[in-house]
Amino acid sequence: MKKIFFAGFGDIARRISLQPEASGLPIALITRSEEKFARLAAQGFQTILDSFDDPENLGTLPLAGRTVFYTAPPPGGGFSDPRVGVFCAQVSADNLPAKVIYISTSGVYGDCGGGLIDENVPINPQTARAKRRADAEAQLQQMAQEFGVPLVILRVTGIYGPTRLPLQRLQQNHPVLKPEESNITNRIHAEDLARICVAAALKGEGGDIFNVSDGEHGTMTDYFNAVAEHFDLPRPEQIGRSEATQVMNPLMLSYIDESRRMDNRLMLKKLDIELLYPNLKAGLAACKKEMEA
Repeated sequence: MKKIFFAGFGDIARRISLQPEASGLPIALITRSEEKFARLAAQGFQTILDSFDDPENLGTLPLAGRTVFYTAPPPGGGFSDPRVGVFCAQVSADNLPAKVIYISTSGVYGDCGGGLIDENVPINPQTARAKRRADAEAQLQQMAQEFGVPLVILRVTGIYGPTRLPLQRLQQNHPVLKPEESNITNRIHAEDLARICVAAALKGEGGDIFNVSDGEHGTMTDYFNAVAEHFDLPRPEQIGRSEATQVMNPLMLSYIDESRRMDNRLMLKKLDIELLYPNLKAGLAACKKEMEA
């Protein structure tokens, strides 16, 4: 990497910018937050206050020769990602990124009945949010093919970290499924995800797709119970699936309706990454330490 562009600048992008391989490199980014604009500009970043939601007023982004980390989420609603479309329209023969790293979701595989899923399994998005991510992948793949831009797609499992824990849900005693009815999920610590993004930029090749997970399989109920134990909170109430359909919000229901075990062996091997937090116990201990610092 010689120069970096961040499409979106949330927690993961911030963590990427602090990695040793990225620190000190020229960094440009786009954000629609005025607070972030002022703060990041003061840190020396080339900061653009704008939005992919306003393409008519969006100027030319400085993509040429830069490694692009696309971390911005799709907008809510619908089955497509127009923001990615606006980004792709910025790419031209005179404005070619050196490489694009796109953070997608493992949700594009859909419900796999708890089966072990590697990167050769065809995608089968079933929720609206997964369909938006699949659309984004397809748009980026078309752009990459047209312009010869190396594209690496990271299909990321549930991200957790100090700012991403369900502490409020636990404090409010939101219920979870009974263990015997809870589907299999996978997770990755935010810091490991940032390190994987950098490894994908340095070692990934155009067309690569990686499942991103710590490799530990568990249920959503396991996750909530583990967080409760680490932060000295009561374990949440456990209910059956039939009751859950009556009391859980649609977003949570969409998560518990899908089950898959993500195979992360390709990521570990090709990106030569050694995870800091290869299991939830280690990751939650690190979260607690960071929050108490």
